[in-house]
Amino acid sequence: MIKNTFGVIVANRGFFPDKLARQGRLDIMDVLEKNGYGCVVVSEQDTNCGAIETLQEAKICADLFQMKKNMIDGIIITHPNFGEEKGILEAVRRSRLNVPVLIQAEPDDMAKMSIADRRDSFCGKISNCNNLRQAGIPYTLTANHTVSVKSEEFRTELQQFAAVCNIVKGLKKGVRFGAIGARPAAFNTVRYSEKILEREGITIEPIDLSEIFGKIERLPDNDPGVAAKIMAVKNYVNTGTTPEDKLLRIAKFGHVVDQWIKEMELDAITIQCWTSLEENYGIVPCTVMSMLSNSLIPSACEVDATGLLAMYILQLASGKPSALLDWNNNYNNEPDKCVLFHCSNLPVCMMEKPEMKYQQIIAGSVGVENTYGTIEGHIAPAKMTFCRTTTDDTEGILSVYCGEGRFTDEKLNTFGGYGIMEIPNLQDLMHYICQYGFEHHVAVNPSQTAEAIYEALTTYLGWEVYLHE
Repeated sequence: MIKNTFGVIVANRGFFPDKLARQGRLDIMDVLEKNGYGCVVVSEQDTNCGAIETLQEAKICADLFQMKKNMIDGIIITHPNFGEEKGILEAVRRSRLNVPVLIQAEPDDMAKMSIADRRDSFCGKISNCNNLRQAGIPYTLTANHTVSVKSEEFRTELQQFAAVCNIVKGLKKGVRFGAIGARPAAFNTVRYSEKILEREGITIEPIDLSEIFGKIERLPDNDPGVAAKIMAVKNYVNTGTTPEDKLLRIAKFGHVVDQWIKEMELDAITIQCWTSLEENYGIVPCTVMSMLSNSLIPSACEVDATGLLAMYILQLASGKPSALLDWNNNYNNEPDKCVLFHCSNLPVCMMEKPEMKYQQIIAGSVGVENTYGTIEGHIAPAKMTFCRTTTDDTEGILSVYCGEGRFTDEKLNTFGGYGIMEIPNLQDLMHYICQYGFEHHVAVNPSQTAEAIYEALTTYLGWEVYLHE
């Protein structure tokens, strides 16, 4: 299975040896294939060495990219030598792809600095970046100015660039989020601007809880879809002591939500889970939400649409399920550790020995019998990326923070879904969150994609992002 497909532009300049461009083209094609990526590049029959130097060669490349535009997720400009800046610029501009661009320069070998072997890619990369910037074309740089395409370092660069491309592609295609129910009255913190989200291509499709309840009421207990959902729930998690009548209610709710997601072509949903569902329907929606997130349809509680967006961005970057948690507790006297917690609806792929139970927090006010359906357990130790988006209504922008940490193997005698997260300079992060008025929810994902998120959102979407380091 091909992970991503990249359009490749091989830079060349006439007074440098053609053999460098010819071999550079073969090298990048080989590296992409071996790492599971597709490649669209002009042939050696179409241009000199299959590289781009002249205006005519740039037009040939641009036409090829346009023909394959539905396949291409990003463009890689590789510099086996200095490269002709005008040809590269024209190839990118005329392709009209509007995708991320990665610029790589091959390092020189100090033992091969004669006119027959020297590359000068170190210099040529600067020149080409200058031209792209003049033309207003955004681009991504490798961590080191020069890096061999055959190196392990470049393989990591490819992984990060693929994540950047996936985020940009996923957000630019237009995103549809479903919002089930109203924001809980006690949670001013999750208020957001639909207008700011819409301006960024993120549409909110709302539905009242009463409409969901009405669909459930018209659904017979023996409906085949409900029976299939009960079986799916039992196969998904240990249902513990959850009564059968509550499992039926969970399944009916899940079946109706699944149908609505399909009907409205939604990418993710957020639900009013506090406390109308418990008081008026007699369950918590956590299991249904957990199953959705685990199947790569992110699901956030408390109608937190911007928390949902952070979950979705993390999923785009990693291809793995995300979870939404509370920044909940300090951890002893360790300033770089804290407790992340929810009641919970965490995807089970992130947990150790998950089990369905009742929601202990709400049970005190609405009764245990109305709160079955939570997913409890300890979050498995893993490296994590965290992310939060919010609509800054005063400034009229989307603001984001992201960074990386790890869930440890430390445990507590508690309920819900939880983990101990270690983040370097955590106290600085908490100051930032409070100073700029971010919400108490944070999205997490078992990946290391913070830099890719920062690059995608700042360079290609123009969002305001704080990268915690």
